[in-house]
Amino acid sequence: MAKETRKVTAQDLVRSTTFTQLRPETQDALEAMCRVKGYRANQTVVHAQEGSDYIGCVLSGILRMQKTLVDGREQIVGLLVEGDFFGRVFDGAAEFSIEAATDAKFCAFPRAEFEALLTQSPDLERALLLNINDELDRAREWLIILSNQKIVGRIAGFLLLMCARFGYIDHILQPRPEGVEVKIPINRSDLAHLLGTRPESISRSLHALSDQGIIGILEPNRLLIRDTKALAHAADEDEIEAAATLQDLFKNHRPGH
Repeated sequence: MAKETRKVTAQDLVRSTTFTQLRPETQDALEAMCRVKGYRANQTVVHAQEGSDYIGCVLSGILRMQKTLVDGREQIVGLLVEGDFFGRVFDGAAEFSIEAATDAKFCAFPRAEFEALLTQSPDLERALLLNINDELDRAREWLIILSNQKIVGRIAGFLLLMCARFGYIDHILQPRPEGVEVKIPINRSDLAHLLGTRPESISRSLHALSDQGIIGILEPNRLLIRDTKALAHAADEDEIEAAATLQDLFKNHRPGH
């Protein structure tokens, strides 16, 4: 069960970057139909194969998309962060469940009303299309990261992707004089599922990067990236740099910049 449900305000909508480019009349229509729902960490938002009567857009926190494999294992197939939509517009149920990885809040738009507004609002259609494009880009980058045979390489790729994709979320990324501080917003078990390994392998890989001076471990979920170039090398830089969204990270956070 959601921990709270309340009427959304214009401030809630504008706070999300997804809505800032919408016309005022589109924002007003969304405000009128939307309710904010909150879930505690590990609560299920939508079950796999379950039809949902709303389209969601994350306001805060992290949601995980999770699929149960044939052998019963759980595999996290992606993360949803602030501004990400979920729910299949004009389509049926998803193949995976959506769960709260952290305490999270999202806008819930009644499906029929949202779909009707979408057909009448090119600005909303564009925002949704851009969100889908971002999700596809993220999926391609995950494939590059997961193709790395070394767990330490997957960890390095994950950290780079965090900086490039989630850096606009103020509590995740913080530039420091000695490097870039990253707060990992999911627990060690979720991270292991996401990267296709075990929590103990995550710990060993982080300590290996720390021993090389590439990162510093401030707390279990807070890391300091000391050498972005070396981190990129650990993640197979040539492959990772093929993702255009990471190139700016290399330019802006190389040591000495």
